[in-house]
Amino acid sequence: MAGIKKYKHDDKGSYTLGLAPTIDLLLCKPELADKIFTHSNIEKNENTGRLYQLCAKHNVPIEENDKVFNILSQKGNCFVIGMFQKFQTVLSETSHILLVSPSDAGNVGNIIRTAVGFGIKNIGIIKPAVDVFDPKAIRASMGALFYINFENFENMDSYRKQYPNHNLYAFTIDAQTSLSAVKFDEPYSLIFGNEATGLPSEYSNFCKTVTIPYSKKIDSLNLASAISIAAYIATIATEN
Repeated sequence: MAGIKKYKHDDKGSYTLGLAPTIDLLLCKPELADKIFTHSNIEKNENTGRLYQLCAKHNVPIEENDKVFNILSQKGNCFVIGMFQKFQTVLSETSHILLVSPSDAGNVGNIIRTAVGFGIKNIGIIKPAVDVFDPKAIRASMGALFYINFENFENMDSYRKQYPNHNLYAFTIDAQTSLSAVKFDEPYSLIFGNEATGLPSEYSNFCKTVTIPYSKKIDSLNLASAISIAAYIATIATEN
């Protein structure tokens, strides 16, 4: 089909796969939505009715077209796809989660959803890194991508230069300070490394290093799980 192709990193647009992220697209960034596609097997209910209402409200074309799903989503449980234009944001001066070279789109999507859930709406990403506009990341975020500020940085130095007032907390396995003993001073940056390699050792030179205790019966915590724990403790601690 003309104009419909698998997503590539250098494309100007991307796709939402599923009803929930597509509704969030229309709620948060309706001006960027190009077109919505539905599958003939979509269930007609209150949520799909809301989808049609939002499309009508924002003059976004909506079309039933099963062929689009054969190209963009082979999963049998996807019945809505949204096409939208990519956008840029910058981080605010409030607290951040900072990801250093994350490589898994699903993990990043889960992290974005977790961050929004705990009220942290700024995510910085140090390159090289996965693309937040990868449809896999958007689907894993359940549309939370449209509620956050995100910004890519060439390296840690450029991040520190842009946000010099942030208190840096680097999460490492061998840190001496346990998460339960940390007092998070706002604005803070919760810093996490790559899923496989973690953070480089030099981060201990300019960050307060923190560890999350866990049973030695496992090698490590999943990155998204570790960030969930850290975000919960940090947001609860700063409320008290």
